[in-house]
Amino acid sequence: MTTRWFSLRRRLFALLLGGVTAGWLVTMVFSYVDAHHEIDELFDAQLAQAAQTLLALASEYDDDDDVVELTGDGHPYQKKLVFQLWDDEGRLLLRSRDAPTRRLTDALGYSERVDARGQRWLYYSQWDAQRQLRVEVGENHAVREELSRHIAMRLLAPAVLGLPLLGLWVWFAIGRGIAPIAAVTDQVSRRAPERLDALAPERAPEEIRPLLEALNALFARVEHTLDHERRFTADAAHELRTPLAALAAQAQVALRADDARQREQALARIVAGSQRAGRLVGQLLTLARLDPASRPALQAVALDVLATEACAELGRIALERHISLELEAPEAVVVDANADLLRVLLRNLIDNALRYTPEGGRVEVAVSMTDAGASLVVGDDGPGIPEGERDAALLRFHRLAGQEVEGSGLGLSIVARIAELHAARLTLGDGPAGKGLTVRVLFPRPATR
Repeated sequence: MTTRWFSLRRRLFALLLGGVTAGWLVTMVFSYVDAHHEIDELFDAQLAQAAQTLLALASEYDDDDDVVELTGDGHPYQKKLVFQLWDDEGRLLLRSRDAPTRRLTDALGYSERVDARGQRWLYYSQWDAQRQLRVEVGENHAVREELSRHIAMRLLAPAVLGLPLLGLWVWFAIGRGIAPIAAVTDQVSRRAPERLDALAPERAPEEIRPLLEALNALFARVEHTLDHERRFTADAAHELRTPLAALAAQAQVALRADDARQREQALARIVAGSQRAGRLVGQLLTLARLDPASRPALQAVALDVLATEACAELGRIALERHISLELEAPEAVVVDANADLLRVLLRNLIDNALRYTPEGGRVEVAVSMTDAGASLVVGDDGPGIPEGERDAALLRFHRLAGQEVEGSGLGLSIVARIAELHAARLTLGDGPAGKGLTVRVLFPRPATR
């Protein structure tokens, strides 16, 4: 799958500045709507107050007076405000300069109308207590709209000027915030390939701590693997040097032999040495294949069937050495395992038992299902392994002192590694009759299918 790369800095910038801008816009809209509502309330109150003031002043009006027209403009908004005063007989008593001679509105209270020029007007009309005088006050709605636009521009101006400055600050702050990540990246890029010690930056954000810990854990695993490979290579070279030197020595003996008997003996030793070297190389290859392996893919495997096949395969060796090879598998035993690795484990256990059991001895293989899981037991009546050395016997290339049987010291280590890959428990104990060695491998119970 192709990785989709993105800039963390640009993404954070877009999210932060976008969020601030959206919040600012929402606040502006809310403020504008709220301000417009308050303006309407204020101007409506002023209309009512102006009407009531006019009524109070008109209470002293003389009915014989002529209609009064107010003149002069005291304020630009004055042309957008009009009023009229009528008596109960429908006579116009008083009006503002721009007010018409006909009624502003026929409705009492608040009303609204669009004039001939398409302008929207708001009106308020009220009678006095004796219903002798009626006042009508009108206001051009453009006054309110103009004031609302003015408020909106006052709200918008800081955003237009402030957002670019805020964007610069957010960009700078994000750069400063992610600078430690760049420092860690530089530290990793300048590191030599052989350096696998843990990363320890002087300063690092808490958010990348899991990443650093994962990297350090990876470095530790890689270092362990490389160290393991180095030791494996050194041990393998050491173990191969001896049989190869022996083969070379026997080849020289065969070349210098004067009689056919001596030459045949040297050639026979070369064949036997080649077989031992081949077996060692096979074991090394098996171990090399197991080392880097993670937990293998598991499936249901019949352990009893594989044990039967392994005993049949190695039965020829048992017959040649007059060893009794017995298999006890009274029931079908199924485990979650890798079949190929399980065959290697069985072959190594049974082959080891046959090779270390003296002629006429006995090797017992038992497969059963217990409450704890599937059990595989391979026992022999050979020399066994002292209790104090059983843990060391599972190490690679470890051989007990004084053993006459030739081997590579890899068989049990391969078994231990395969058991580990299957989460199985491996234990070494005494042989069936208190003599020899018994190897027990307990596999977990298979998952319910």
